[in-house]
Amino acid sequence: MAEGDVTLDTSDVDKWVGKPVIFAEFYDPCNATDIRRWVQAMDYANPLHWDEQYARASRFGGIVAPQSFTVAMDYGHGCHPSCVGKIPGSHLIFAGEEWWFYGTPVRPGDKLTQERSFAGYKIADTSFAGPTMFADGDTVHRNQHGALVAKERATSIRYLVEEAAKRKVYDKGNVPPKLWSRSELEEVAKVRLDWIRAGRSGVSPLWSEVKVGDPLPRRVIGPHSRVTFALECRAHRQNIWGTWRWNVPEGVYDPATEDAGFADDMSYDFEARKIDPRHGDGLFHGPSSGHINAEKGEKVGMGGVYGYGSSMNAWHLDTVAYWAGVDGFIWHSKTQFRSPAFEGDVTYVDATVVDKQETSAFGLPVVTVETRMTTQEGATILKGTATVSLPR
Repeated sequence: MAEGDVTLDTSDVDKWVGKPVIFAEFYDPCNATDIRRWVQAMDYANPLHWDEQYARASRFGGIVAPQSFTVAMDYGHGCHPSCVGKIPGSHLIFAGEEWWFYGTPVRPGDKLTQERSFAGYKIADTSFAGPTMFADGDTVHRNQHGALVAKERATSIRYLVEEAAKRKVYDKGNVPPKLWSRSELEEVAKVRLDWIRAGRSGVSPLWSEVKVGDPLPRRVIGPHSRVTFALECRAHRQNIWGTWRWNVPEGVYDPATEDAGFADDMSYDFEARKIDPRHGDGLFHGPSSGHINAEKGEKVGMGGVYGYGSSMNAWHLDTVAYWAGVDGFIWHSKTQFRSPAFEGDVTYVDATVVDKQETSAFGLPVVTVETRMTTQEGATILKGTATVSLPR
């Protein structure tokens, strides 16, 4: 697609539409520490996922993963099957996620396998970068018993770096990260602790008592920093050295290691990785390295360091799940990302019950919760919905 003198070349992407892609899997099953590392990085203090004594006394009988952990059991932070084919001079950011869950929890000792395919794309003109690709990739997750755990449809934004850098929509380079006063930080800490206490018992609200319009307790995450972004990166199991392998079926070609059109300093070097594992580590190399490297972040049009879309989706899921309690379950979730979380900002998560159904496709009474994430200045960075079952 062309806009004036700006051309987005999608010709190499077309051949992958509808095809299976990205054959990578982890060597090892997950353990309780993997789960604890995840909730620590997401600042999700639900004791069901980190406190052994609390979890043993629950109906689960031990540590169990939050539903948001599924993405940490996958290669590519969930969005890799939406990024295939070469677009010269491009980069990628996450645009949103849609999840379907099937009632199978992830526990320590589970090993998930994935089936990934490229679902297709559309082109739109954006103020951010002109002609921009919105690409969809699907991932189906099963456990070692073959049980269906979840399906994800990830949407990525592929755009021209030069055009995004020129337009400076996220011109964070000229706006230093906010410095928080002690009193401001104390207020943030109070909101955070009030939220933790509100769901600490794990008791689920009754469907019969929940009303449309009911607000959920307000949550806050942050202030975000390079340290918190690095912790989020490390909580994904793929970012631990040597945890995964390519597992391409015989006779199948996988585009996973092909040049996607990213700049040389934003690409992995899989040959060099055999000697120096940093070359396959997203904190140091590859398209994710701009998350903690301000110079790289500015180069790809983000204006500085910025957070992960997968984390934002996890904040959404975890917020709803914490309110829903031990006997609640999220069956479907959809989020749209408006902006990343930037260094120095906090993220407020506000949610409201917007619908209620006694009879649902899931065979259970459900409610729909709508979430909205905003910065301390009120700018919206995410909108989402979740359909969750509750005890009657």
